[in-house]
Amino acid sequence: MLNPIKKYLLITGGLISTALAVIGIFLPLLPTTPFLLLAAACFVRSSDSLYQRLMTHRIFGEYIKNYTERRAIALKTKITALTFLWLTISYSAFFVVKIFYVKLALLIIAVCVTWHILSFKTI
Repeated sequence: MLNPIKKYLLITGGLISTALAVIGIFLPLLPTTPFLLLAAACFVRSSDSLYQRLMTHRIFGEYIKNYTERRAIALKTKITALTFLWLTISYSAFFVVKIFYVKLALLIIAVCVTWHILSFKTI
C-alpha cells in the first residue's frame, strides 16, 4: 500500500508532467516525450485509472507506446515537430533575438533536436 502523501505527490507530478507535455507540443524547446513518460511513470505507481486514461488517450497513448515499445516516432509527428521547431527557432533567431551568441545557441539547439528526432526509427 502506497503512503497517501506519496500517492498524491505522484498524481500531482503526473498531472504537471502531462500539462508540460501538452505545452511542449506547441513550444519546440519544451520536450513532449520525456514529460509523457514521466507522467506515465507517476500514474502507474499512484493511480491505475489515470494511467489507463493516459495510455488509451487517442493521441498520447499511441505516442507513448511507439516510443517505449518500438523506439520509433510516426512520420507525421516527425514532420510536424521539425516544421514547428525550425519555424519558431528561425523566426526567433532572425527577427527577435539581437545578440549573435544567442542566435547561434538557438540554431545549435535546433540542429541537436533535429538530430535527436531523426535518430529514431520512423513508423
